[in-house]
Amino acid sequence: MIQDIAPHKLDNVYYTGQTPKPEDCLIIYKDRQILVSVNEDKGTFDFPKISEVTELSALTHMDNEDINSEKYIYLFAIDDIRFFLLNSNKDDECVSGVETDKEYSVNGYSFMTVRSLTSHPLEPKIHAYAAFTAMHLAEWYSRQRFCSRCGYSLTHSDSERAMKCDKCGYIIYPRLNPAVIVGVKNGDSILLTKYRRGYGYNALVAGFVEIGETIEECVAREVKEETGLSVKNITYYKSQPWGIAGDLLAGFYCDVDGDDVIKMDEDELKYAKWVKREDIKLQPADYSLTNEMMKMFKEHKQ
Repeated sequence: MIQDIAPHKLDNVYYTGQTPKPEDCLIIYKDRQILVSVNEDKGTFDFPKISEVTELSALTHMDNEDINSEKYIYLFAIDDIRFFLLNSNKDDECVSGVETDKEYSVNGYSFMTVRSLTSHPLEPKIHAYAAFTAMHLAEWYSRQRFCSRCGYSLTHSDSERAMKCDKCGYIIYPRLNPAVIVGVKNGDSILLTKYRRGYGYNALVAGFVEIGETIEECVAREVKEETGLSVKNITYYKSQPWGIAGDLLAGFYCDVDGDDVIKMDEDELKYAKWVKREDIKLQPADYSLTNEMMKMFKEHKQ
């Protein structure tokens, strides 16, 4: 899965007072895309470094004189590689310091959607994980401009990863959306789905946990809503952070309970069907919890 980067390790602790250095990686984010350089021949990609700000000045409106300013937000580190987000106070004009009404390709760098990594995987995997995680934080920061209580401008906390309102004292922390991935088993078959819109590969039943319900109740409800099936023997498998949607995914296997005739939600799904182990077609990248769960079943490990 995307987070399986051992022996490398993500350090997502928010360390205060971090000053960017020339060799640190710079995340430039706009319209759900991240600026990267791609080597098509090697199938690899990389992020710009802080030292390249001058070369990217046409894009960022910044130069090396800004290197110690609040234009940079410390995100996280992978091993000894630190990642900073390019920030901006120009709320109405740009997102993360980048104008949004133009397309750019500067010095070999261009914008790539993080979602494209799931269909055209690029190496190294630690960069893919960094992109997923950086997107989650960049999206959160871009939405935390004004206090939802009083409308006053928010500022960065000096002690933790949070935005604070100096007028009413409200503190806002990054949020996770709990969601479930469900592998419904029926003997030697598993229930595969494909969304009507968006992601175009095989998937499992999935959905967000609603207020007031347990995760197990969410599993049963989502299966019933999407396919009309009842389930039993709900068993937890594994979890995964999924920065594309700001989710924390929890994977479960379960068995169909009683009638196995599928009554598909046609508004949400393109198809839903029972598929034998040997006939399962996996996703093109090994990033997702969904793909790992399908693979485990296909290989008789579930």
